[in-house]
Amino acid sequence: MTRHFRSLNRRQMLAGTAMTAAALGMGGTLLGISRPAHAATTVNMQLGWLASNGVIGEVVASKLGYYAESGIELEITPGGPSVDGVASVAAGRAMVGQLSSSPSLMLARSAGIPIKCIAAGYQKHPFTYFSREQAPIRSAQDMVGKTIATNKTAYILLRALLAKNGIAEDQVTIVPMGSDMNQLMTGQAQAVTGWLTNTNALKVIGDDRVDLMLWDTGIQLYANPYYVTDQTLDTEFDTVVNFLKGSARGWEYAYNNPEKAVDMLVEAYPRMEKASEMEAIQGVLGFSFTDKTKAKGWGTMETDNWAEQIEIYAKLDQFKGEVPKVEDVMTLAVLEATADVRPKIG
Repeated sequence: MTRHFRSLNRRQMLAGTAMTAAALGMGGTLLGISRPAHAATTVNMQLGWLASNGVIGEVVASKLGYYAESGIELEITPGGPSVDGVASVAAGRAMVGQLSSSPSLMLARSAGIPIKCIAAGYQKHPFTYFSREQAPIRSAQDMVGKTIATNKTAYILLRALLAKNGIAEDQVTIVPMGSDMNQLMTGQAQAVTGWLTNTNALKVIGDDRVDLMLWDTGIQLYANPYYVTDQTLDTEFDTVVNFLKGSARGWEYAYNNPEKAVDMLVEAYPRMEKASEMEAIQGVLGFSFTDKTKAKGWGTMETDNWAEQIEIYAKLDQFKGEVPKVEDVMTLAVLEATADVRPKIG
């Protein structure tokens, strides 16, 4: 279900109603439609998965009116296993999208979908291999001769890890992972995978858990990348800039006021529990703010990192179409236009 975050006053809301209704009634989108100067612009943000603490900055920005100050009304549309978020953005049903991992953008671009990354939500990807002290996996070499359970969609990440570290694929047994940590706990596998920010799922492993982040094995992906279409960049650039400014301010507030930010998140999504989110928030902020953001601001990303990701996936023959160029999959234009607002903390 789509959750709407409205922080506009009544006059602003009424002013935008007729324009919104007209656009929807014609089966079009809000992109490219001229608006009165005082009308709010609805920005639909399509998630690649269910709403989580990965959008805490956006929830805060909505609650505190940061978007409204720029004439924006944010709508967050959760994704899920049966939702193609990229298709939604490509078709114009959403203006902005967010995916769990940067390679998804590269693969989509290679398949001919004109989307482009504008900012990186997490500077380091939280994807991690979890093992136990009785059979610890602390490095890529420790995987040799072991059974690794992972989701089928993450097989490519393990293949990339092995290739990066010079390990033949037949030296590791890869099996599909279920929805929990059972294979690790019963000894069916020596490692399972998941996000380090998912504190609830990790509790079952206990205190003898050993973490090996994908990032630390040399596969350095971005997580929660924001993306838009080429057309949106051409026709709605200022709106995209204002959206990212609002998000940056929201994430800055969350960094400085984590408990208050969690309260806003739980209020917006009652299925979440404050205690669990308080356990997770420092990890979320730790992946969002690093030495890179301290130097270049929240949301920053580097062309060299994207180039290396493309090279890894090309070597593994993952692209269905042409191998995309860096300028095909990302742009620094929005980051440059928001440089004065994006907080330099980490």
